[in-house]
Amino acid sequence: MVLIAAGAAVAEVAPSWFRPPEISLIPEGRFVYERNCQVCHGRWGDGDGEMAKGMLPRPRKFSAGVFKYRSTPSGALPSDADLERTIRAGVYGSAMPVFAQLGDREIRSVIAYVKSFSSRWDKPQNFAAPLAIPEVPGWMSDPVERDRHAVRGKACFVRACAACHGPEGKGDGPSAETLEDDLGRPARPRDLGLPSIGSGPGSRDLYKALVTGLNGTPMPSFSEATTAEERWDLVAFVETLRRRGQKAGR
Repeated sequence: MVLIAAGAAVAEVAPSWFRPPEISLIPEGRFVYERNCQVCHGRWGDGDGEMAKGMLPRPRKFSAGVFKYRSTPSGALPSDADLERTIRAGVYGSAMPVFAQLGDREIRSVIAYVKSFSSRWDKPQNFAAPLAIPEVPGWMSDPVERDRHAVRGKACFVRACAACHGPEGKGDGPSAETLEDDLGRPARPRDLGLPSIGSGPGSRDLYKALVTGLNGTPMPSFSEATTAEERWDLVAFVETLRRRGQKAGR
């Protein structure tokens, strides 16, 4: 929040990215939610709907106000665009489907209703501007250069990621069986040989996950621990795992 002095008065001005629930859309959003989301996420957004039992990963607990897939920094709430992407594209490797049948207003309204489950959306300090995700480096399209960067990325992966994801990125590292999310539920690491991660299928989606981390899970942000070059090296290595996974039919 920014403080602006006007003579003797001081006014609090919320940042431009502050997006509390749109109150006028909540009644319509409730209808959309009850038709499409309640069966998994539960009546009160607690992730305990009729279909939730046995799901892994579990449906998001909206009442906690914690979201994994975002373009915002670690600890911050997602942007409306982040929420819309999840609704439109689904989450690969989970029970969250694609809701292509929903129109723009329906998506806006259900986003407003989802926000109504948690008071975190009412506080500007929980928001942050989306991070700038750079374009994919030109060397990524050159197989020789890409492989050279992937070798460096593997060394970084072994140091920083293998304890959870395993040396070959299969999600079977020595810590994998004991990992839990912030609600005490099992949080198995992603098999990085699959075609996509939860934040999306592209190289920039991988990079985004490295800089934002996944709130509520053991996956931290690597924005401080790595350089931009090291992150792209990691992306290059994970892309080799994907290609191997495709050849192996994973």
